[in-house]
Amino acid sequence: MSDKDISVRIITPFGVYKQTTASIINFKNTEGQRGLLANHIPIVSILPISQLVIVENGVREKYAIGDGMLYFKDNYCRILVDVIENEKDIDFNRATAAKERALNRIRDAGESVDIARAEVALKKAMNRITTIGK
Repeated sequence: MSDKDISVRIITPFGVYKQTTASIINFKNTEGQRGLLANHIPIVSILPISQLVIVENGVREKYAIGDGMLYFKDNYCRILVDVIENEKDIDFNRATAAKERALNRIRDAGESVDIARAEVALKKAMNRITTIGK
């Protein structure tokens, strides 16, 4: 790892998803879009359902992520997320079906429907669709 690289470790509830080095990490937090380069000041950030972009060896990898946290210090970045999917692994038809199910639950909401949960499902489905650019 050179002094221009960031050591990245992405962790989910199921364990380490990915460990790599990156030249830049782009993410969204509660204040908007952010970018991290090597030697950035230490940062702790809340991550909403959004996209994460990591440039590894000149290759741009885009991910759909669920809620999480990002910790960065001394060129080590730890990203803790409840769910993550590489854009290459996202099934458009499955994401579209999840979006429609969530919209139907919200539209037909009765007392037994958890609206907040349906809204989160909708956000995740929309994020997956946006991540693959459709």
